[in-house]
Amino acid sequence: MLNLNEIAKEKFNKTLEESTNQEIYKLLLDLVQDKAKDQPINESKKKLYYVSAEFLIGKLLSNNLLNLGLYQEVENQLAASGKSLAEVEEAEQEPSLGNGGLGRLAACFLDSIATLGLNGDGVGLNYHFGLFKQIFKDHQQNYAPDEWLAEPTWLTKSDISFEVPFGKFTLTSSLYDLEVLGFQQGKRNRLRLFDLDTVSSDIIEEGTITFDKTNIEENLTLFLYPDDSDRNGNLLRIYQQYFMVSNAAQLAIAEAIERGSNVHDLADYVVIQINDTHPTFIIPELIRLLTTQHVVSYDEAVIIVRNIVAFTNHTILAEALEKWPLDDVKEVVPEIATIIEKLDVEIKEQFADKPNVHVIDENNIVHMAHIAIHFGFSTNGVAALHTEILKETELKPFYELYPEEFSNKTNGITFRRWIMAANPELTAYLDEKIGTDWHLDADLTGLLEFQKDEKVLQELKDIKNIKKAQLAEHLERTQDIKINPNSIIDVQIKRIHEYKRQQMLALYVIYKYLDIKAGNIPATPITIIFGGKAAPAYTIAQDIIHLILTLSELIENDADVKDHLQLVFVENYNVGEAEYLFPAADISEQISLASKEASGTGNMKFMLNGALTVATLDGANVEIAELVGNDNIYLFGRSSDEIVHLYETNGYNPQYYYNKRQIQPIVDFIVGDEMMALGNEANLTRLYNDIKNKDWFMALIDLIEFIQIKDLMFEDYEDQAVWQEKSLINIAKAGFFSADRTIEEYNNEIWHLTDGSSKKDSDITLN
Repeated sequence: MLNLNEIAKEKFNKTLEESTNQEIYKLLLDLVQDKAKDQPINESKKKLYYVSAEFLIGKLLSNNLLNLGLYQEVENQLAASGKSLAEVEEAEQEPSLGNGGLGRLAACFLDSIATLGLNGDGVGLNYHFGLFKQIFKDHQQNYAPDEWLAEPTWLTKSDISFEVPFGKFTLTSSLYDLEVLGFQQGKRNRLRLFDLDTVSSDIIEEGTITFDKTNIEENLTLFLYPDDSDRNGNLLRIYQQYFMVSNAAQLAIAEAIERGSNVHDLADYVVIQINDTHPTFIIPELIRLLTTQHVVSYDEAVIIVRNIVAFTNHTILAEALEKWPLDDVKEVVPEIATIIEKLDVEIKEQFADKPNVHVIDENNIVHMAHIAIHFGFSTNGVAALHTEILKETELKPFYELYPEEFSNKTNGITFRRWIMAANPELTAYLDEKIGTDWHLDADLTGLLEFQKDEKVLQELKDIKNIKKAQLAEHLERTQDIKINPNSIIDVQIKRIHEYKRQQMLALYVIYKYLDIKAGNIPATPITIIFGGKAAPAYTIAQDIIHLILTLSELIENDADVKDHLQLVFVENYNVGEAEYLFPAADISEQISLASKEASGTGNMKFMLNGALTVATLDGANVEIAELVGNDNIYLFGRSSDEIVHLYETNGYNPQYYYNKRQIQPIVDFIVGDEMMALGNEANLTRLYNDIKNKDWFMALIDLIEFIQIKDLMFEDYEDQAVWQEKSLINIAKAGFFSADRTIEEYNNEIWHLTDGSSKKDSDITLN
């Protein structure tokens, strides 16, 4: 029986009631670490290495307590002593190991891999400061280092290190481990994070995220995605990526040998899933290691690697498929450049008439995705629509070469974090109505039995109101933002990018502002909330943030509007903020330009917590719509086929839409007197001109239909019985999007961790 009071007396000579939140956090961290170490590590002959530049794991305390089965007991004992687990968690620094959906997906996958009892570790880098801490000042995004490594920490330094040879020097790594606990499964895996002991924050210019990009020994793991707008930034990215994959490859080979591999049979012991193109250098690195350290011929090494590496593609945007100048690769890692050149020769000999599949193009640019597809055994997309678009457009030449190697693995989320930890009120109610089996099997369909039950629908509404009140209290306490908890909470939280079309929602806000000024008062007040970061070098994304922040002040200062419409931008959006926003939202904004979003996972988290989705038929929105039916989702916009055709034919003219009488006043408002009085002329004018004359991601093409569908949503909200029934159906159908389901598909169809088989025939011959 756990007794936190006794532990507190032993540790601090205090009762739990007398202990500070910081002390209680340290007590619980130590408790979890001790219990985790008692759990054996998942074992099997074949092991997965999930290599990713990002692991957006979020705060770990609640998730680990849940997975150990201690959450409720700890919460009850704290409450009995006048303490709150939520307040104790505020003492925890959120790990800055990721930025967006790519990293959050990787974190969900690690949880599911452990929960399913599979032998698989994540491998990445131990960034000291992550991307950046977002600070709003003068309606602009500003930057500060996002420090998280202060004691106490979940990290444990191991005694494992490797030599990583670059062209001009060799560096020695240090390996840090984070325990990854399966949900009440009794075993664990790890997140393996490599670092350099020589990295120093002293080289960061005070009050900035600027540093000497050439000082590799001191900067290599300082920041996630250092600015690559100049050549030194490009080189640093290559240094980072090679450091990550060299360590991962050396770790995988060393552990396989410990389990009995003779290296020639490495594919029976190792499978490596690379999460997007960032870890692609692991392919030439494995070849280098096998040929220089393990007496394997080059031809055999290529065959071995082709049986080991699987590639997940996370984008449809061609510009997001990484490409590096060969000269830059030669400068950082000449041995790897030489191997890439050999791989390119092989491909050019086999496919001389297909320059669009070559590894190195006519401009001497290395295409990372091309390496991953040619020299791995599996390529998968992350939503049904995404995978079909890859096969039909962006990766069509590769699909024609290797059709059997392409598959879809629709993304999923960890129910333990996104409902059990983030929404314990809803969790308890679901347990009461349908039992607890859904904690593991994610089957919530039993809730459909109650879709006409007025009492149940009222309970769901009451729970949503509780979460809204908690969000309001949290924002006021942490960001001094006051929102109306009795308003409709309408949320778009994701990385700021034109294709996600935050600018289109901002244009809707302008429309709604003008509509209210004209006397059309909404029946229920509306609060529209944004959250997300823009890359420092992404100018238009910065301008979109500026537009939203300026518009927010304008509305707040307008006595005619502010009680009916509020616009909020949550500063430094992260997993911790998300845990308040997803459960509180009434409306989920999934409005990316059709054909451009690979999947999305925020859409799944909103759905699970009962928000209704306004969406284009893009990414996993397509599968959400199929599950819930068109009556329970709000769809709008051009289809992906129409959008792809417009790009192919250069058929989109923003001026045509700008000149429509419904649209022109909304767009012109961006540079009107009211906005110019509060905002920055350069930012607003640049964004205005871009939307009016370029609008590459077509915010204007769907704007009128978007306005209509959103106004319909706000009207429908007034019939709460119908709204809550739609909400219940969304919750009940969310089980498909469990990450456990996704990982089972990866294992059954790609990894084969239990049977040790590999996907490509061992008798592959090379030309």
